[in-house]
Amino acid sequence: MAGAGLEPRIEAIRGFNRFYTQKIGVLQRGLLSSPFSLTEVRVLYELQRRAAPTASELGRDLGLDAGYLSRLLRGLERRGLIGRQPAASDRRRSHLRLTRQGQDVFAGLDARASGEVAGMLKDLSPPEQERLVDALRTVQELLGGPRPPAAPACLLRPPRPGDLGWVVHRHGVLYAQEYGWDAGFEALVASIVAEFVKRQRPSRERCWIAERDGANVGCVFLVQKTRTVAQLRLLLVEPAARGLGIGSRLVDECVGFARQAGYRKLVLWTNDVLHAARRIYAKAGFRPTSRRRHHSFGHDLVAETWALGLQPGGRPRE
Repeated sequence: MAGAGLEPRIEAIRGFNRFYTQKIGVLQRGLLSSPFSLTEVRVLYELQRRAAPTASELGRDLGLDAGYLSRLLRGLERRGLIGRQPAASDRRRSHLRLTRQGQDVFAGLDARASGEVAGMLKDLSPPEQERLVDALRTVQELLGGPRPPAAPACLLRPPRPGDLGWVVHRHGVLYAQEYGWDAGFEALVASIVAEFVKRQRPSRERCWIAERDGANVGCVFLVQKTRTVAQLRLLLVEPAARGLGIGSRLVDECVGFARQAGYRKLVLWTNDVLHAARRIYAKAGFRPTSRRRHHSFGHDLVAETWALGLQPGGRPRE
């Protein structure tokens, strides 16, 4: 039986739970004014950030009943949002991933969620916002969750022996797991890396490896396209390191180097299914300049060229 001193604290926490669930719309039929429940949105989120987990891994980490999760996954599969790929080691188990439609749906939900949180914060001053974030971190820490790092330690460095092989390997693995791309993409990455090594123009071209806690977690290349135009290539961040700002740091490093090297423009080639990368490019000031449908890596895709004008010593041109 709870003591008398504990009762007010229990009621305070329950009162906060009632307030916050109403604040974020959990009581509505669909979360974020969508046809999806809170659990469905959480599952989509996990599939977006993880490298092809199994259903049992999802159920274990989210604390969901296996039967309930199985029904939920079947529903998402019927709606065309997730796909399954049999595990190589055990054909009875399947790896889950978001389909292209699922990625588009999640991108919309993610943007809407960020917008709602921004709406909650807009009437608070910066110090009040920091107070709120610190309070939430304290709640998470006291209830057993890890305290999010305020400034994750990440080193950007030139490649060491073996790193370029890692770049090719991780591109091949992650794009197969997350997008179902075939070996043609890994071959393309290998050719880009080989050309970079053969050209060896350190004053005009660079590769950066992002290292965190002694492990490689990301990479990016900047190569010469013409005398005045540089190209950003092979941006990658490991799933476990996403959300820490590493992708933005890598892109910013490319922009700064391109400007110092005297390039007038920085371009890149991407595909419209790469939502997270496209957000990073847009944040850095890149803008799409062309789109083209193509069939590559086993899929029908839409290629995009993005560009950023550079003024030496100045800010990017709009």
